[in-house]
Amino acid sequence: MSTTEVFLIAMTLIFTIPYLIWRVGKTEYYAPLVVVQIITGILLGPGILGKVFPDYYTFVFNPQVIQLLNGIAWWAVMLFVWIAGIELDLRKAWEHRRESGITAGLALGTPLLFGCIAAAGMLMYEGWIGPKGMSWQFVVGVGMACAVTALPVLILLLEKLEILRQPIGQRILRYASIDDIAIWGVLALILMDWERVGKQVGFLLAFAVIGYFFRKLMVWLPARDRWYVGLIWLAVCGFGADWSGLHFMVGAFLAGAIMDSDWFEQKPMDMLRHHVLLVLMPVFFLSTGLRTNWAVGGSAVFIVAAILLFASVSGKLIGTHVAGKILKWEPGEASIIGWLLQTKGLIEIIFITVLLDKGIITSETFTALLLMAVASTMLTVPVVSPKLARMKEIIFRSK
Repeated sequence: MSTTEVFLIAMTLIFTIPYLIWRVGKTEYYAPLVVVQIITGILLGPGILGKVFPDYYTFVFNPQVIQLLNGIAWWAVMLFVWIAGIELDLRKAWEHRRESGITAGLALGTPLLFGCIAAAGMLMYEGWIGPKGMSWQFVVGVGMACAVTALPVLILLLEKLEILRQPIGQRILRYASIDDIAIWGVLALILMDWERVGKQVGFLLAFAVIGYFFRKLMVWLPARDRWYVGLIWLAVCGFGADWSGLHFMVGAFLAGAIMDSDWFEQKPMDMLRHHVLLVLMPVFFLSTGLRTNWAVGGSAVFIVAAILLFASVSGKLIGTHVAGKILKWEPGEASIIGWLLQTKGLIEIIFITVLLDKGIITSETFTALLLMAVASTMLTVPVVSPKLARMKEIIFRSK
Protein backbone atom coordinates (compact mmCIF):
# COMPACT_ATOMS: atom_id res chain seq x y z
CA MET A 1 0.00 0.00 0.00
CA SER A 2 1.01 3.62 -0.52
CA THR A 3 1.88 5.87 2.41
CA THR A 4 -1.37 7.78 1.81
CA GLU A 5 -3.45 4.61 2.13
CA VAL A 6 -1.67 3.48 5.31
CA PHE A 7 -2.03 7.00 6.75
CA LEU A 8 -5.79 6.86 6.17
CA ILE A 9 -5.96 3.43 7.85
CA ALA A 10 -4.24 4.96 10.86
CA MET A 11 -6.67 7.91 10.87
CA THR A 12 -9.61 5.50 10.70
CA LEU A 13 -8.32 3.64 13.76
CA ILE A 14 -7.69 6.91 15.63
CA PHE A 15 -11.29 8.07 15.26
CA THR A 16 -13.21 4.78 15.20
CA ILE A 17 -11.89 2.88 18.24
CA PRO A 18 -12.35 5.58 20.90
CA TYR A 19 -15.80 6.48 19.56
CA LEU A 20 -16.97 2.86 19.74
CA ILE A 21 -15.56 2.42 23.27
CA TRP A 22 -17.19 5.68 24.40
CA ARG A 23 -20.57 5.15 22.74
CA VAL A 24 -21.03 1.37 23.07
CA GLY A 25 -19.47 1.21 26.53
CA LYS A 26 -21.43 4.30 27.71
CA THR A 27 -18.35 5.59 29.55
CA GLU A 28 -19.40 9.27 29.68
CA TYR A 29 -19.96 9.35 33.44
CA TYR A 30 -16.48 8.26 34.50
CA ALA A 31 -14.54 8.65 31.23
CA PRO A 32 -15.57 11.43 28.80
CA LEU A 33 -14.64 10.98 25.15
CA VAL A 34 -11.44 12.99 25.60
CA VAL A 35 -10.26 10.54 28.31
CA VAL A 36 -11.21 7.54 26.17
CA GLN A 37 -9.16 9.02 23.32
CA ILE A 38 -6.12 9.28 25.61
CA ILE A 39 -6.57 5.67 26.74
CA THR A 40 -6.98 4.54 23.12
CA GLY A 41 -3.71 6.26 22.27
CA ILE A 42 -2.02 4.08 24.91
CA LEU A 43 -3.76 0.94 23.58
CA LEU A 44 -2.57 1.67 20.04
CA GLY A 45 1.00 2.28 21.22
CA PRO A 46 3.95 -0.12 21.21
CA GLY A 47 3.25 -1.37 24.73
CA ILE A 48 -0.16 -2.88 23.84
CA LEU A 49 -0.88 -3.15 20.08
CA GLY A 50 2.84 -3.38 19.33
CA LYS A 51 3.19 -6.36 21.67
CA VAL A 52 0.02 -8.21 20.62
CA PHE A 53 0.23 -7.55 16.85
CA PRO A 54 3.82 -6.46 16.16
CA ASP A 55 3.66 -6.95 12.39
CA TYR A 56 0.42 -4.99 12.04
CA TYR A 57 1.72 -2.26 14.33
CA THR A 58 4.91 -1.91 12.26
CA PHE A 59 2.86 -1.87 9.04
CA VAL A 60 0.38 0.85 10.11
CA PHE A 61 2.64 3.02 12.25
CA ASN A 62 5.69 3.04 10.02
CA PRO A 63 8.15 5.99 10.17
CA GLN A 64 6.54 7.84 7.24
CA VAL A 65 3.05 7.68 8.77
CA ILE A 66 4.33 8.65 12.22
CA GLN A 67 6.04 11.69 10.69
CA LEU A 68 2.76 12.79 9.09
CA LEU A 69 0.81 12.21 12.31
CA ASN A 70 3.38 14.15 14.34
CA GLY A 71 2.95 17.21 12.11
CA ILE A 72 -0.80 17.23 12.70
CA ALA A 73 -0.28 16.58 16.42
CA TRP A 74 2.14 19.51 16.79
CA TRP A 75 -0.31 21.99 15.26
CA ALA A 76 -3.25 20.51 17.19
CA VAL A 77 -1.56 20.89 20.55
CA MET A 78 -0.32 24.39 19.69
CA LEU A 79 -3.90 25.44 18.95
CA PHE A 80 -5.15 23.85 22.16
CA VAL A 81 -2.52 25.50 24.37
CA TRP A 82 -3.06 28.83 22.57
CA ILE A 83 -6.79 28.69 23.35
CA ALA A 84 -6.00 27.84 26.99
CA GLY A 85 -3.77 30.93 27.12
CA ILE A 86 -6.49 33.17 25.65
CA GLU A 87 -9.05 31.89 28.16
CA LEU A 88 -6.73 32.64 31.06
CA ASP A 89 -8.34 35.53 32.96
CA LEU A 90 -6.41 36.79 35.97
CA ARG A 91 -8.49 39.92 36.54
CA LYS A 92 -11.04 38.17 38.73
CA ALA A 93 -8.27 36.36 40.55
CA TRP A 94 -6.79 39.77 41.36
CA GLU A 95 -10.15 41.01 42.65
CA HIS A 96 -10.16 38.08 45.12
CA ARG A 97 -6.38 37.90 45.47
CA ARG A 98 -6.16 36.81 49.12
CA GLU A 99 -8.58 33.92 48.78
CA SER A 100 -7.33 32.97 45.29
CA GLY A 101 -3.66 33.26 46.26
CA ILE A 102 -4.01 31.12 49.40
CA THR A 103 -6.07 28.42 47.69
CA ALA A 104 -4.08 28.28 44.44
CA GLY A 105 -0.76 28.35 46.32
CA LEU A 106 -1.65 25.47 48.64
CA ALA A 107 -3.44 23.48 45.91
CA LEU A 108 -0.31 23.68 43.75
CA GLY A 109 2.45 23.72 46.35
CA THR A 110 1.39 20.69 48.41
CA PRO A 111 1.15 18.14 45.55
CA LEU A 112 4.30 19.70 44.07
CA LEU A 113 6.14 18.92 47.32
CA PHE A 114 4.72 15.38 47.50
CA GLY A 115 5.55 14.77 43.84
CA CYS A 116 9.12 16.02 44.33
CA ILE A 117 9.57 13.58 47.23
CA ALA A 118 8.30 10.72 45.03
CA ALA A 119 10.60 11.82 42.19
CA ALA A 120 13.60 11.89 44.55
CA GLY A 121 12.80 8.27 45.40
CA MET A 122 12.64 7.39 41.69
CA LEU A 123 16.18 8.75 41.23
CA MET A 124 17.44 5.89 43.41
CA TYR A 125 16.63 3.47 40.58
CA GLU A 126 17.83 3.38 36.98
CA GLY A 127 15.56 3.92 34.00
CA TRP A 128 13.49 6.93 35.12
CA ILE A 129 15.60 10.05 34.53
CA GLY A 130 16.25 10.99 30.89
CA PRO A 131 19.69 11.12 29.26
CA LYS A 132 19.73 14.94 29.15
CA GLY A 133 18.02 15.59 32.47
CA MET A 134 19.69 16.95 35.58
CA SER A 135 18.45 15.70 38.94
CA TRP A 136 16.78 18.99 39.88
CA GLN A 137 15.04 19.19 36.50
CA PHE A 138 13.70 15.66 36.91
CA VAL A 139 12.52 16.20 40.50
CA VAL A 140 10.83 19.55 39.80
CA GLY A 141 9.37 18.30 36.50
CA VAL A 142 7.77 15.19 38.01
CA GLY A 143 6.66 17.21 41.04
CA MET A 144 4.95 19.80 38.88
CA ALA A 145 3.31 17.04 36.81
CA CYS A 146 1.69 15.86 40.07
CA ALA A 147 0.47 19.41 40.78
CA VAL A 148 -0.97 20.30 37.36
CA THR A 149 -4.61 21.30 36.95
CA ALA A 150 -5.74 21.13 33.32
CA LEU A 151 -7.74 24.32 32.75
CA PRO A 152 -9.35 23.27 29.42
CA VAL A 153 -10.40 19.83 30.75
CA LEU A 154 -11.62 21.48 33.96
CA ILE A 155 -13.89 23.71 31.87
CA LEU A 156 -15.32 20.64 30.11
CA LEU A 157 -16.02 18.87 33.42
CA LEU A 158 -17.55 21.98 34.99
CA GLU A 159 -19.86 22.20 31.97
CA LYS A 160 -20.77 18.54 32.41
CA LEU A 161 -21.57 19.10 36.11
CA GLU A 162 -23.58 22.23 35.16
CA ILE A 163 -21.63 24.53 37.49
CA LEU A 164 -19.36 26.35 35.02
CA ARG A 165 -21.31 29.62 35.22
CA GLN A 166 -22.18 29.21 38.92
CA PRO A 167 -20.13 30.99 41.63
CA ILE A 168 -18.26 27.82 42.68
CA GLY A 169 -17.31 27.11 39.06
CA GLN A 170 -15.95 30.61 38.61
CA ARG A 171 -14.01 30.33 41.88
CA ILE A 172 -12.37 27.10 40.77
CA LEU A 173 -11.44 28.64 37.42
CA ARG A 174 -9.73 31.50 39.28
CA TYR A 175 -7.62 29.06 41.29
CA ALA A 176 -6.76 27.00 38.19
CA SER A 177 -5.82 30.14 36.22
CA ILE A 178 -3.19 31.14 38.78
CA ASP A 179 -1.82 27.60 38.83
CA ASP A 180 -1.69 27.61 35.02
CA ILE A 181 0.67 30.59 35.05
CA ALA A 182 2.88 28.85 37.62
CA ILE A 183 2.97 25.62 35.60
CA TRP A 184 4.22 27.28 32.42
CA GLY A 185 6.63 29.47 34.39
CA VAL A 186 8.17 26.39 36.01
CA LEU A 187 8.36 24.64 32.65
CA ALA A 188 10.21 27.62 31.15
CA LEU A 189 12.62 27.52 34.13
CA ILE A 190 13.24 23.78 33.68
CA LEU A 191 13.94 24.30 29.98
CA MET A 192 16.36 27.20 30.46
CA ASP A 193 19.50 26.26 28.55
CA TRP A 194 22.39 28.20 30.06
CA GLU A 195 24.46 27.64 26.94
CA ARG A 196 21.72 29.35 24.91
CA VAL A 197 20.46 31.72 27.61
CA GLY A 198 21.23 34.70 25.38
CA LYS A 199 18.84 33.41 22.74
CA GLN A 200 16.15 32.68 25.32
CA VAL A 201 16.39 36.10 26.97
CA GLY A 202 16.43 37.66 23.50
CA PHE A 203 13.26 35.82 22.57
CA LEU A 204 11.48 36.90 25.76
CA LEU A 205 12.51 40.55 25.29
CA ALA A 206 11.45 40.49 21.64
CA PHE A 207 8.17 38.86 22.66
CA ALA A 208 7.49 41.62 25.20
CA VAL A 209 8.23 44.44 22.71
CA ILE A 210 6.48 42.92 19.69
CA GLY A 211 3.62 41.75 21.94
CA TYR A 212 2.93 45.36 22.95
CA PHE A 213 2.43 46.39 19.31
CA PHE A 214 0.56 43.17 18.56
CA ARG A 215 -2.00 44.04 21.24
CA LYS A 216 -2.45 47.50 19.71
CA LEU A 217 -2.95 45.88 16.31
CA MET A 218 -5.54 43.40 17.61
CA VAL A 219 -7.59 46.19 19.21
CA TRP A 220 -7.49 48.13 15.92
CA LEU A 221 -8.46 45.15 13.73
CA PRO A 222 -12.11 44.32 13.00
CA ALA A 223 -13.37 41.27 14.91
CA ARG A 224 -13.50 39.08 11.78
CA ASP A 225 -9.74 39.47 11.20
CA ARG A 226 -8.55 38.77 14.74
CA TRP A 227 -8.74 34.97 14.48
CA TYR A 228 -6.59 34.88 11.35
CA VAL A 229 -3.99 37.32 12.64
CA GLY A 230 -3.99 35.41 15.95
CA LEU A 231 -3.03 32.22 14.11
CA ILE A 232 -0.12 33.99 12.40
CA TRP A 233 0.99 35.25 15.83
CA LEU A 234 0.74 31.68 17.20
CA ALA A 235 3.02 30.28 14.49
CA VAL A 236 5.58 33.10 14.93
CA CYS A 237 5.69 32.73 18.74
CA GLY A 238 5.97 28.94 18.48
CA PHE A 239 8.90 29.30 16.08
CA GLY A 240 10.64 31.89 18.27
CA ALA A 241 10.32 29.81 21.43
CA ASP A 242 11.55 26.64 19.72
CA TRP A 243 14.45 28.48 18.03
CA SER A 244 15.56 29.88 21.39
CA GLY A 245 15.61 26.43 23.00
CA LEU A 246 12.48 26.72 25.14
CA HIS A 247 9.78 24.76 23.28
CA PHE A 248 7.16 25.61 20.70
CA MET A 249 4.43 24.83 23.26
CA VAL A 250 5.80 27.48 25.63
CA GLY A 251 5.57 29.89 22.71
CA ALA A 252 2.00 28.78 22.00
CA PHE A 253 0.95 29.46 25.58
CA LEU A 254 2.62 32.88 25.62
CA ALA A 255 0.96 33.72 22.29
CA GLY A 256 -2.46 33.09 23.85
CA ALA A 257 -1.76 34.49 27.31
CA ILE A 258 -0.94 37.94 25.92
CA MET A 259 -4.33 38.05 24.17
CA ASP A 260 -7.58 39.15 25.83
CA SER A 261 -10.51 36.74 25.77
CA ASP A 262 -12.96 39.63 25.34
CA TRP A 263 -11.49 40.31 21.89
CA PHE A 264 -13.53 37.28 20.83
CA GLU A 265 -17.10 36.21 21.43
CA GLN A 266 -17.46 33.36 23.93
CA LYS A 267 -19.55 31.12 21.66
CA PRO A 268 -17.03 31.00 18.77
CA MET A 269 -14.26 30.43 21.34
CA ASP A 270 -16.12 27.47 22.83
CA MET A 271 -16.82 26.10 19.35
CA LEU A 272 -13.16 26.39 18.34
CA ARG A 273 -12.04 24.53 21.48
CA HIS A 274 -14.60 21.78 20.90
CA HIS A 275 -13.70 21.49 17.20
CA VAL A 276 -9.98 21.26 17.93
CA LEU A 277 -10.76 18.50 20.44
CA LEU A 278 -12.96 16.73 17.91
CA VAL A 279 -10.97 17.11 14.69
CA LEU A 280 -7.29 17.38 15.63
CA MET A 281 -6.50 16.37 19.20
CA PRO A 282 -7.23 12.63 18.71
CA VAL A 283 -4.11 12.56 16.51
CA PHE A 284 -2.10 14.06 19.38
CA PHE A 285 -3.48 11.40 21.74
CA LEU A 286 -2.28 8.69 19.38
CA SER A 287 1.16 10.26 19.03
CA THR A 288 1.23 10.36 22.84
CA GLY A 289 0.39 6.66 23.02
CA LEU A 290 3.17 5.86 20.57
CA ARG A 291 5.65 7.24 23.11
CA THR A 292 4.63 4.91 25.96
CA ASN A 293 7.15 2.32 27.04
CA TRP A 294 7.11 -0.54 29.56
CA ALA A 295 10.76 -1.54 29.19
CA VAL A 296 11.55 -1.07 32.90
CA GLY A 297 8.87 -3.66 33.53
CA GLY A 298 5.09 -3.36 33.45
CA SER A 299 4.67 -3.84 37.19
CA ALA A 300 7.29 -1.19 38.00
CA VAL A 301 5.58 1.37 35.76
CA PHE A 302 2.21 0.66 37.41
CA ILE A 303 3.69 0.84 40.92
CA VAL A 304 5.31 4.21 40.17
CA ALA A 305 2.07 5.45 38.58
CA ALA A 306 0.16 4.48 41.75
CA ILE A 307 2.68 6.27 43.98
CA LEU A 308 2.48 9.40 41.82
CA LEU A 309 -1.32 9.22 41.85
CA PHE A 310 -1.31 9.06 45.65
CA ALA A 311 1.10 12.01 45.84
CA SER A 312 -1.06 14.02 43.44
CA VAL A 313 -4.48 13.31 44.95
CA SER A 314 -3.46 13.47 48.60
CA GLY A 315 -1.37 16.60 48.04
CA LYS A 316 -4.19 18.42 46.27
CA LEU A 317 -6.77 17.46 48.91
CA ILE A 318 -4.52 18.34 51.85
CA GLY A 319 -3.69 21.67 50.23
CA THR A 320 -7.34 22.65 49.70
CA HIS A 321 -8.32 21.45 53.19
CA VAL A 322 -5.64 23.68 54.73
CA ALA A 323 -6.91 26.56 52.57
CA GLY A 324 -10.45 25.81 53.76
CA LYS A 325 -9.36 26.02 57.39
CA ILE A 326 -7.65 29.37 56.81
CA LEU A 327 -10.57 30.82 54.82
CA LYS A 328 -13.28 29.24 57.01
CA TRP A 329 -15.08 27.31 54.28
CA GLU A 330 -18.14 25.17 54.92
CA PRO A 331 -17.56 21.46 55.76
CA GLY A 332 -17.14 19.46 52.55
CA GLU A 333 -16.34 22.50 50.40
CA ALA A 334 -12.57 21.86 50.38
CA SER A 335 -13.08 18.29 49.22
CA ILE A 336 -15.19 19.34 46.22
CA ILE A 337 -12.70 22.03 45.21
CA GLY A 338 -9.74 19.70 45.74
CA TRP A 339 -11.18 16.98 43.55
CA LEU A 340 -12.13 19.40 40.76
CA LEU A 341 -8.64 20.90 40.79
CA GLN A 342 -7.33 17.33 40.50
CA THR A 343 -8.25 17.10 36.79
CA LYS A 344 -5.07 16.76 34.77
CA GLY A 345 -5.87 15.42 31.32
CA LEU A 346 -4.37 17.32 28.42
CA ILE A 347 -2.19 19.95 30.06
CA GLU A 348 -0.21 17.35 32.00
CA ILE A 349 0.20 15.24 28.87
CA ILE A 350 1.48 18.31 27.04
CA PHE A 351 3.76 19.13 29.99
CA ILE A 352 5.30 15.66 30.19
CA THR A 353 5.59 15.44 26.39
CA VAL A 354 7.87 18.48 26.53
CA LEU A 355 9.94 16.85 29.29
CA LEU A 356 10.25 13.70 27.17
CA ASP A 357 11.16 15.68 24.04
CA LYS A 358 13.94 17.42 25.96
CA GLY A 359 15.32 14.14 27.38
CA ILE A 360 14.55 15.06 31.00
CA ILE A 361 12.40 11.98 31.59
CA THR A 362 12.43 8.54 29.96
CA SER A 363 9.56 6.86 28.14
CA GLU A 364 8.95 4.75 31.26
CA THR A 365 8.50 7.83 33.45
CA PHE A 366 6.32 9.35 30.73
CA THR A 367 4.13 6.22 30.76
CA ALA A 368 3.77 6.27 34.56
CA LEU A 369 2.84 9.97 34.54
CA LEU A 370 0.41 9.41 31.69
CA LEU A 371 -1.36 6.62 33.61
CA MET A 372 -1.52 8.89 36.66
CA ALA A 373 -3.07 11.72 34.59
CA VAL A 374 -5.73 9.43 33.13
CA ALA A 375 -6.62 7.90 36.52
CA SER A 376 -6.87 11.25 38.33
CA THR A 377 -9.07 12.72 35.59
CA MET A 378 -11.37 9.67 35.54
CA LEU A 379 -11.87 9.86 39.31
CA THR A 380 -13.11 13.45 39.31
CA VAL A 381 -16.73 13.28 38.12
CA PRO A 382 -17.71 10.06 40.00
CA VAL A 383 -16.33 11.53 43.25
CA VAL A 384 -17.59 15.11 42.87
CA SER A 385 -21.05 14.49 41.42
CA PRO A 386 -22.60 12.86 44.54
CA LYS A 387 -20.89 15.45 46.78
CA LEU A 388 -22.48 18.29 44.81
CA ALA A 389 -25.88 16.57 44.98
CA ARG A 390 -25.66 16.47 48.79
CA MET A 391 -24.35 20.02 49.19
CA LYS A 392 -26.20 22.13 46.61
CA GLU A 393 -25.91 25.31 48.67
CA ILE A 394 -22.13 25.34 48.07
CA ILE A 395 -22.71 25.83 44.33
CA PHE A 396 -23.88 29.38 44.90
CA ARG A 397 -21.22 30.50 47.41
CA SER A 398 -19.18 33.29 45.81
CA LYS A 399 -16.20 32.92 48.18
